[in-house]
Amino acid sequence: MCTYSTELVEVRASAKGAAGWFPATSASVYVDHPVDFPAGHAVMIDVLNVARGAHDRVGLEMDARSARLLAEAILRTLDSVPAGLLEE
Repeated sequence: MCTYSTELVEVRASAKGAAGWFPATSASVYVDHPVDFPAGHAVMIDVLNVARGAHDRVGLEMDARSARLLAEAILRTLDSVPAGLLEE
């Protein structure tokens, strides 16, 4: 069952797509039927630049366990950075 619940986040990032690096301005996270991942449903993460169209997009499709591990790894990494090292 698709939840149709999508989290949209503005980001300040660079992403590497088929045509090379591009400025990423948003990310979306949702659960849906994957295009390539071998499962009925997957956690989807799209990083894109809306102003540049669909060709500037990087997509991830993964199982729930992998998505949780990725989220936890990001949080652990951020928590381990010395104060003041990263711009906020």
